[in-house]
Formats: sequence, structure tokens, C-alpha cells
Amino acid sequence: QVQLVESGGGLVQAGGSLRLSCAASGRTVSRYAMGWFRQAPGKERDSVAAISSNGYPIYYGDSVKGRFTISRDNAKNMMFLQMNSLKPEDTAVYYCAVRKNSVATSRIREYDYWGQGTQVTVSS
Repeated sequence: QVQLVESGGGLVQAGGSLRLSCAASGRTVSRYAMGWFRQAPGKERDSVAAISSNGYPIYYGDSVKGRFTISRDNAKNMMFLQMNSLKPEDTAVYYCAVRKNSVATSRIREYDYWGQGTQVTVSS
């Protein structure tokens, strides 16, 4: 089993930045793809970004390209999401997830383990 804990969420003004972290425990995730997803109130969970086990390929959702950067540190069993130029529409609960496959995908159903989420709120 893999346990995932997100951190780094909070309240930020539009145009600001946040860095989310996802810490994995229970087993090493270095051979697995990882991803960030988000869910806004009343909306379905969407893919934000995903990264393969060795760091390539990487996937970004269209709405975050050029603003968000996903990365991982396999030695520390962690994944990160640097979010810049935040917009009010980025407000959501952000989840990290692990896929028991080395290749990243945006397909939510392909992910096997999920964290509890961290709230990101962007004020206008």
C-alpha cells in the first residue's frame, strides 16, 4: 500500500504562487507515474499534470500549461507542483495520485492510490 499526503495549499491572491508537495510512504514510488488532479466545488475531478517515473514524459492540462511545473524527487519519495500566475479559476482541492505503471497519463481511472487533498484558494 502507498499512503500519500499533500501539503502546501492555502489562500493566495491572483497572480501569486504556491508550491504543493506530495509525500509518499509505505513503499517506494520511484518506479511509478505520479499525478496532480484537482476538483472544484460542483465539478468533476480534472487532471492537472502528471510525470512518469523517470521524469519523462510529462503531461499538463491545457489550462495550466506555461504556469504550473510538475517535478519529483525519487530519492525522497516526493512529488511537487509549482504553481505560478494563479487565477481564481485554479481554486480547487488538489490531490496527488500514484499509478502502478511507469508512464504518466491524464486518465484519472488509471491511478491506484490517492491522497486526501489540499485546498488551494485564489482570490481575485
